[in-house]
Amino acid sequence: MNKANKILWGIVFIVLGIVAALNALDIIKFNIFFNGWWTFIIIVPCFVNLFNDTNESKISSIFGLIIGILLLLMCQGWLSFDLLIKLFIPIVLVFIGLYLIFGGLFINKINEKIKSNKQKNIENILATFSEQIINKNEEKFDGANLDAVFGSIVLDLTNAKIKNESVISASAIFASIDIIVPKDCEVKIKSIPIFGGVTNKNKNKNNKNVIYIEAFVLFGGIDIK
Repeated sequence: MNKANKILWGIVFIVLGIVAALNALDIIKFNIFFNGWWTFIIIVPCFVNLFNDTNESKISSIFGLIIGILLLLMCQGWLSFDLLIKLFIPIVLVFIGLYLIFGGLFINKINEKIKSNKQKNIENILATFSEQIINKNEEKFDGANLDAVFGSIVLDLTNAKIKNESVISASAIFASIDIIVPKDCEVKIKSIPIFGGVTNKNKNKNNKNVIYIEAFVLFGGIDIK
């Protein structure tokens, strides 16, 4: 947890403590468990993540923040459930479009590495309503574009020949992608998960070989092992 996160979470707990104390002293009457109080479980973490310098998911944090606020408005009776359902798909489509257009504007070291490595001649792997299992056994690997739509991809790089740096662009839409990396490689990720997740189980650090992964997930999952 970085300094900004600590300060913001500290402020949240201080405010909660003050409100609880004022309630206990009958100075104010504030019902902590008001209609829609649970939406703050979504709103607060998403808001805090916007100030996290190391967070690569600011767009998804904004998305979660908007969804949390809309749910709160619905619980308070200011927005109907039917209208919320009607707005859901347009909001998802807008955020996909924003990511495709502006995702690369969040400039950082990982983005720069991804951009430079994308210039290489890398392999395209597509799985649409199907399954792809790719094993790069003793093969040279510079990078790949993985696109899974209503399907699954398994990319096994356990024994692949990787020198210094390579980049993987992975997109899972209603799909799953598993990437198995060599033991001598470090993994660095830039991810945009929307109603999905990106899990990095690779614990290798400070290795000379690095795999940069740009991940986009919509109702799916990407696992790095």
